[in-house]
Amino acid sequence: MATQRRAQAKAAELGISFAEYVRRLVAEDLGGPRPKADISVVFNLGASDRPTNVARDKDRLVAEALLEDHSRKTRQRRRRR
Repeated sequence: MATQRRAQAKAAELGISFAEYVRRLVAEDLGGPRPKADISVVFNLGASDRPTNVARDKDRLVAEALLEDHSRKTRQRRRRR
């Protein structure tokens, strides 16, 4: 009972219902929904000082963008540990 009272107080502190608080905890514990891909990775292709030919260099540009995104996510995971 004390745990439930504390959880209800925490939900009230956050300004959400107890049910919403429990849903968020369950989602967090289960990993929650997968985040959507960051579309800016694709739209930032070719944003550099030198001109690019996307039609010719698209494979290289996409590979660079994916590598940058992967590196960013890997750094974030390492920081969480």
